[in-house]
Amino acid sequence: METPKHPLPPGAGSGGHRRCPFRRQGASNGIPQEGGESLHQLLEAFLSAGRVDHIAMVMGLHPQYLSIFWKTQYLLLRMDGPLPYHKRHYIAIMAAARHRCSYLVGLHMGEFLQVGGDPAWLQGLHCAPQKLRNLNEINKLLAHRPWLITKEHIEALLKPGEDSWSLAELVQALVLLTHYHSLASFVFGCGIKREEDQDVGNGCWAPSPHSNSRAASDGSMGGSGGTDAIQELEVLMERMKLLQEHQLEEEGVTQEEMATRFELQKTESLLVPSSDILDPSLQSNIRCFLEDPEFGYKDFTRRGEQAPPTFRAQDYTWEDHGYSLINRLYPDMGQLLDEKFQVVYNLTYNTIAMHCGVDTSVLRRAIWNYVHCVFGIRYDDYDYGEVNQLLERNLKIYIKTVACYPEKTTKQIYTQSWRHFKHSEKVHINLLLLEARMQAALLYALRAVTRYMT
Repeated sequence: METPKHPLPPGAGSGGHRRCPFRRQGASNGIPQEGGESLHQLLEAFLSAGRVDHIAMVMGLHPQYLSIFWKTQYLLLRMDGPLPYHKRHYIAIMAAARHRCSYLVGLHMGEFLQVGGDPAWLQGLHCAPQKLRNLNEINKLLAHRPWLITKEHIEALLKPGEDSWSLAELVQALVLLTHYHSLASFVFGCGIKREEDQDVGNGCWAPSPHSNSRAASDGSMGGSGGTDAIQELEVLMERMKLLQEHQLEEEGVTQEEMATRFELQKTESLLVPSSDILDPSLQSNIRCFLEDPEFGYKDFTRRGEQAPPTFRAQDYTWEDHGYSLINRLYPDMGQLLDEKFQVVYNLTYNTIAMHCGVDTSVLRRAIWNYVHCVFGIRYDDYDYGEVNQLLERNLKIYIKTVACYPEKTTKQIYTQSWRHFKHSEKVHINLLLLEARMQAALLYALRAVTRYMT
């Protein structure tokens, strides 16, 4: 998973996936060289935006991903589209506020003013036009419980009237909301700090965004902790190897057993603690953009409650349904999102910590599918037993925290998880969490749009 010294050939190490949750199959082009390519892209960002923020610095560890991320965000914020530019930045503020992400809220308050937004709107959501305030319900559902979104939510926004949304405007808004909810996960997962708080070279939890030190986890290699971390790594490597051999042997598992293992995994996710406590120190510049601030992630399978039906991925897929719907209503965005999902899902340098020549496909797939599992999405052709074999409880806690309530991510959680991984590998994992979360929320939202249209 670490950056190589030389580019890999196209498709290297993408692994033998049973199924790839994207429109197009196969890995993207080879990985560019880290140093020169990353510097070139950072310079491009500086020229286009006037500065290089900490998000770009950290993502720059994986330049292939950074390139498609920038293209997507540039189309979303700066290219022609149904929504005016200032409203796009205001929607970004609303989305980031759901997760108390002061970094993104502050960034887009500045961008909002730069593109001519009314300063009065920044006094709070109550000062924004009713049309934007009407997004509040779907904003909070997408951020915390996307499985509750129905066609009625879509219908209410599109209902004719002075403050109604067009379908094209709404689709752009849905992409903006899911983009910034997920980006908040990345910001908190990497501990990214505001530019005015730290130097650019010290903008996240690692000693440096470009540190490739094997001890990047701030002392996790010292004493008995280092021994434990090595043992954890060796167990993970052995289990990955066994799973890949098992797949080559093609030992079948019945559909009934697959379904049972998913339900078990969904139930076990309840053992990963959640946090329903509202931070009393919530900053006023964030609180003013929130309605119903106590609303947060809630396990959809809580004991004694009626759980919503499982979202069977085969019934509404990104590649067959979501992609075409977005591309029809928001030209070019479907293609860019598809490429972004695909790049991060297939991204590999065939290394883990100090090990080279490693096929990481089973681990990447387990992380992606576990994120979808905690959001209630099941793949019929995936054996969820693999998740338990590859992800120890502390890794599940890290994944669920970053994906579901990122504002509760702490440096301790960061350093105590994946302890032998390099910082750039942890960034890679956070990119997987970002995109898996975004795709999960988008699938719920687009399914509701499709049901409204039909």
